[in-house]
Amino acid sequence: MTTFVNTRQAQAWNGSVGLHWATHQQRYDALLTDVNDALFAAAAVRPADRVLDVGCGAGTTTRIAARLAARGHAVGVDISAPLLRRAQELTAAEKIHNATYTEADAQVHAFPSCGYDVIVSRGGVMFFADHAAAFRNLRRALMPGGRLAFVCPQPAGPGTEEGQALRLFGELLGGPDPDTAAALAAMASLSDPDRIRAVLEGWENVEISPVSLDAVWGRDAADAVDFILSRSPGRPVPAGTRTMLEDSLRPYESRLGVRLRGAVWLVTANRPVRDKPDGD
Repeated sequence: MTTFVNTRQAQAWNGSVGLHWATHQQRYDALLTDVNDALFAAAAVRPADRVLDVGCGAGTTTRIAARLAARGHAVGVDISAPLLRRAQELTAAEKIHNATYTEADAQVHAFPSCGYDVIVSRGGVMFFADHAAAFRNLRRALMPGGRLAFVCPQPAGPGTEEGQALRLFGELLGGPDPDTAAALAAMASLSDPDRIRAVLEGWENVEISPVSLDAVWGRDAADAVDFILSRSPGRPVPAGTRTMLEDSLRPYESRLGVRLRGAVWLVTANRPVRDKPDGD
């Protein structure tokens, strides 16, 4: 039986938020593509590694890990059934045979002790109810000396293009629905490096590095607005407001689409070699 202690996020990601991400999987991948190279360079996945992908979503990073660990395997874990169904569909379509998926709350899931050589996460670790407890559980799942690499957003300050644009959307459209609000709040949970270091107590070689990215929000301003508004279906948007939204994104249009500069933290750490096999 699947146990969720993070019931609020489980509700969101098995409801409207998860369904939207599964439906618009390619869109969301386009927002995060720029961090893939940095994440996997830091993870240093080897051909025979066993890789755990935490908060795998639609499985893009799980499939990258599986290709890198060609003689090993990759396991994606997530609390969202809609996203895991999408991950399984894409994995089968791409004929990747060394990737599997588990619906679980990684904070409390009984992973095999020392069952993985590498843990990666492209943002999924932000959503834990208790980050310190979750990272203790993940540390037990790693081999002593095993590698952890994840990314999480930096604070969405007023100086970033992404922060400026999305703040205007919030001002013009009002607050998000409750599920979206819960997801957005969790996305900021590890934006403070001191907080990251605190929840990684017991890990060693903790390093936190800034990584810039260009998030692609749409083909053009109108398409990007369509995508953002699709997060709140049924919300009436006056024509004048929509025009203002499109105008706010028009300076960021290019032949590669609407690209907004953002920033994340790249975090790496190791399970101490001296750790006992049971993680105590």
